[in-house]
Amino acid sequence: MTHDVTLIATIALGLGLAFVLGFLAQRLRVPPLVGYLVAGVVVGPVTTGLLADGELAGQLAEIGIMLMMFGVGLHFSVADLMAVRRLAIPGAIGQIAIATAIGLGLTHTWGWSLGAGLVLGLSLSVASTVVLIKALEDRNALTSSNGRIAVGWLIVEDLAMVLALVLLPTLVEVLGGASGGGTHAASDQGLLITLAMTLAKVSAFVAVALVLGPRVLPWLLREVARTGSRELFTLAVLAIALGIAFAAAKLFGVSFALGAFFAGVVLSNSELSHKAATNSLPLQDAFGVLFFVSVGMLFDPSILIREPVMVAAVVGLILIGKSLVALAIVLLLRYPLSTALTVAAALAQIGEFSFILGGLGLHFGLLDATGFDLLLAGALLSITLNPLMFAGADRLNAWVRTRPRLRLHLEDGRKAAQMRLQAELDAAREQAEQLAEAHRTFSPEELAARFPLFAGLTPEQREVLVLHFHPQTAAPGDRIFRAGDIADALYLISAGEVEVTIGGRRIDIRGPGELFGEMALLSGERRSADITALNYCRFAMLSGRDFHRFLRRYPEIRARIATLAAERGRQTVEQTQPA
Repeated sequence: MTHDVTLIATIALGLGLAFVLGFLAQRLRVPPLVGYLVAGVVVGPVTTGLLADGELAGQLAEIGIMLMMFGVGLHFSVADLMAVRRLAIPGAIGQIAIATAIGLGLTHTWGWSLGAGLVLGLSLSVASTVVLIKALEDRNALTSSNGRIAVGWLIVEDLAMVLALVLLPTLVEVLGGASGGGTHAASDQGLLITLAMTLAKVSAFVAVALVLGPRVLPWLLREVARTGSRELFTLAVLAIALGIAFAAAKLFGVSFALGAFFAGVVLSNSELSHKAATNSLPLQDAFGVLFFVSVGMLFDPSILIREPVMVAAVVGLILIGKSLVALAIVLLLRYPLSTALTVAAALAQIGEFSFILGGLGLHFGLLDATGFDLLLAGALLSITLNPLMFAGADRLNAWVRTRPRLRLHLEDGRKAAQMRLQAELDAAREQAEQLAEAHRTFSPEELAARFPLFAGLTPEQREVLVLHFHPQTAAPGDRIFRAGDIADALYLISAGEVEVTIGGRRIDIRGPGELFGEMALLSGERRSADITALNYCRFAMLSGRDFHRFLRRYPEIRARIATLAAERGRQTVEQTQPA
């Protein structure tokens, strides 16, 4: 029986060669992304033809796009973006507009159409967030103020490109491209009506995603996580990412990428967003690599020989043109030279959004094969040379610092804007920490350290248990529960002290690391004591249903709690007996 192994061959050969060349690129101190693109060039039909099924590779790449966009959404922070908005928003929009205009002027001299020039200009105007984050991590600058400004700048660029991906299919016919088989409205409706319909669909999708999503998806993810099944949680994350992307395309007519991005945005505020990102990262990386391999398959290396002047112009626009524009914008906004140089170096490359936008232009006939080859050549060379741009920025910044007059004019004299931005970044971080603290109980490690009762559980078991807790606070004098109340929860004290009284007589005082409420839960009877907060208290509350469910799963914990409850029962009897 003969089996079709095209899919297996595509994945095995694509990932295998990407690994070899990516590893080689890393050893040569070049981003592995260059190796992945070169792997696609090697196996592509233009060169060796080892992997000629470009359609299948393209579908795998589409999954990669969705997972990458889902990851971008998961890491999207509205608070961080708002903190750097005074620089990132006008800077990114201005830089995109100027770089696109330069690209249009460049292509006009080559005799290209308006549509081709617009697609190429937009593709060259946006940098790769993936490449930037890796570069900042290597320099230990991701959490610095300049690093966060650069990331915020690229987030604005990403959002602008998401809008471009939405609008481009609508404008295809106006720009001289080929209609995509029902992708956009009939031409007699007029451009304004078509744009209005497209924006209405996108708005409807965004409204549904942002109104219903936060109420449903985090709850669903939490319930799945509480089962303790790692594979089920990973499956839920992938189902949410790919399912929403597919539904968005089918029901609202928006792109897979946009659907996946908003799926990530909805989950980004969930307490499990980090776990979702961690669990989806392996597949995101794997399919992301296949995306870059499939892009490389479309590249014709002969463009480097056939059109060296065009390639040089494209690379010059990426490395020099965009960097100078960004440098000028940041300095005009009265920010220090160090900030301007960081942003300029960050923008001196192009990546995933450029490929997505260029591929869309290629699909609709706005961009021809030569234009896409120029885009890929620009990406390969700019990503390879990007570390040199950061090194050059460091040297220039160090040189300016040795010149007192230049330092005063370009650095020290511009600290006001930098200090104001740093204050806003600190406020955003503090607000995020406060919000997280309000919903936080314990980490799995803290649970084991503070409550020896749970120390015997594995880290995975403690992680599942922590998900069942709900934070609760009490002010001095607050009654947590009274004798005769229905037993509905177990309480673990993380801060403060509570008083245990029976019939007005103090029986015990319990503080951090202790628990209460277990006796009635085990016996099934009503509460036998009053519990009152002596000072400001914080608790982790476990509902009665979750308490019994957890004890059924871990009988050894039930035995320990039962022993503790029995000992407390004996002490209570002794203390309440008449003298």
